[in-house]
Amino acid sequence: MRILLLEDHQAMRSMTAAYLTERGFVVDAVGTIEAAKAALDGAAYDAMILDLGLPDGEGLSLLGAAGRGRTPPPALILTARDSLADRIEGLNAGADDYMAKPFELDELHARLRAILRRPGVRAQVELGLGRLSFDTISREVRIDGRPLDLRRRETLVLETLLAARGRVVVRDVLEDRLYGYDQAVTPNALEAAVSRLRRALDEAGAGVRVETRRGIGYALRAETDRA
Repeated sequence: MRILLLEDHQAMRSMTAAYLTERGFVVDAVGTIEAAKAALDGAAYDAMILDLGLPDGEGLSLLGAAGRGRTPPPALILTARDSLADRIEGLNAGADDYMAKPFELDELHARLRAILRRPGVRAQVELGLGRLSFDTISREVRIDGRPLDLRRRETLVLETLLAARGRVVVRDVLEDRLYGYDQAVTPNALEAAVSRLRRALDEAGAGVRVETRRGIGYALRAETDRA
């Protein structure tokens, strides 16, 4: 899942982004309204975490924003403004949740997972194929109910291929899921992640296969499906 984090305090932005990245999210972390608007125009997000008082405007202005006609992602406001009036204003403006600073990262993670589970949120919570199931919120992969431990990048590739329901996913889309917008795409990183994922699925008897469309991308199919 891809998260847009808008926070102008650099240390807090880096700390929060690192925490969420460790928990399986792709995080695009920015410090201005202008940068957030550019990010929304260039990528589809599953959720936004918004500060309010930014150097160039108010985070509330991004509520309901999506970019390029996409469905607006749910938003969690994370701010030092903790009065009742501020909380009411934020929720009435369209925020899905509101947290005041200082905050605990574990609570932020729990609240983010909660809004992603709500009906109407763009992301599909449970994905499955063959004997494989994947909870996009808890980031748990299971084979016939047994947990399968995957690295972060293999999990992101698996999530994207599962969501495509057997269709070929082009390389650019997969690389976009592996990296934040400000990260350089390293050579052969995608091939390495796919190779590790394919090996892990084969060894676990997942009942699915990762197919390569040379020069185009990859698809995930049940072993009983024809290409």
